[in-house]
Amino acid sequence: MSQATASKALSKYKVLDLTRARAGPTAARQLADWGAQVIKIETPGSDQTPDFMERHSPDFQNLHRNKRSMTLNLKSHEGLGIFMQLARDADVIVENYRPDVKHRLGIDYESVKAINPRIVYGSISGFGQDGPYVDRPGVDPIVQGMGGHMMVTGEPGRGPMRSGAALSDVGAGLICANGILTALLEREDSGEGQWVQASLIEAMIFLLDFQAARWTMAQDLPEQVGNNHPTNAPVGAFKTKDGYLTISASRSRWRQFCDALGAPELMDRPAYATADLRLNHRYELNADIEVFTQTKTTAEWIEIMNKASIPCGPIYTLEETFNDPQVQHLGIAQTVESETLGSLSLIGQPFRLSRTPNRLVTAAAECGAHTDAILAELGYEADEIAGLRARQVI
Repeated sequence: MSQATASKALSKYKVLDLTRARAGPTAARQLADWGAQVIKIETPGSDQTPDFMERHSPDFQNLHRNKRSMTLNLKSHEGLGIFMQLARDADVIVENYRPDVKHRLGIDYESVKAINPRIVYGSISGFGQDGPYVDRPGVDPIVQGMGGHMMVTGEPGRGPMRSGAALSDVGAGLICANGILTALLEREDSGEGQWVQASLIEAMIFLLDFQAARWTMAQDLPEQVGNNHPTNAPVGAFKTKDGYLTISASRSRWRQFCDALGAPELMDRPAYATADLRLNHRYELNADIEVFTQTKTTAEWIEIMNKASIPCGPIYTLEETFNDPQVQHLGIAQTVESETLGSLSLIGQPFRLSRTPNRLVTAAAECGAHTDAILAELGYEADEIAGLRARQVI
């Protein structure tokens, strides 16, 4: 019997999750959280988890909630046969092996398509499924560097800086999930599945957005500008009496910002007369602004700036983020029960649907917790399942 449904939105779809690390599990989680029936396939004979993740860690639990787990030895003939039985009735397969691994195992898109032409097969890799870097291992810290992100992040003169979040991993996972959903929509017309391919390097470049387009369109090479905005000023972090404040007061907001700051004289300075001049003199401008921002507390400035419709906000620790009343109102942190760990608070979905909402229904399953049940759904009897286990197929 399948577990409780996280949402009605994708509940008709069956997904085989072959993923590990972060990018692949992110894609599969996106489907699971919206109700798809996701089976996470793991290696039998151990409770190993990919790379650096301990099974009961926040990382693993956050990535693998709302899924069922079964063990299956894909290197064995019987294990491959069981996988193909599952694949015959599945809608989606998600994997992020190195590109050659699925072909060696015989579970690549063409092999599955031969028995299920409707399959939507999602693959995530570091650098793509072909090309000169196809055999290279790709992980987020490497791709943040190769994708150009580290040279537009951080303060000038301080060297390249990596983001504190795994941007290319999470980005590739979300992009792959989007591709899978696009292929499922197209299948409604064609009746055929297709191979969805995403990579960390493409995700990283895509997430750079206008910074990357500045180069491709105008050969304008973005530089590191720290907390400042690359193309607008004043936008950045400013000292207050008791901390820091972020303010975005560029272009059309300049005059009302000066009034709210209590610094109308800044409007009269020739160096700040236009948006381009303010950008060219940003460091001088920031110093002038901080003369005023340091006279009041962060909370006082937030009240003043909000009344003037100037975008602003405090700079939080994560503890402060999750204690913020608006964040609590939105409910992005959701509670789920784990048989092993008890009550857990994990990160929910960042969007909502009015008619088919989603929820967290299960914590990450113990390794192989649903193996017997899934095999029974395929028609295997108890003695057959025991035999498979004795032969280390499951």
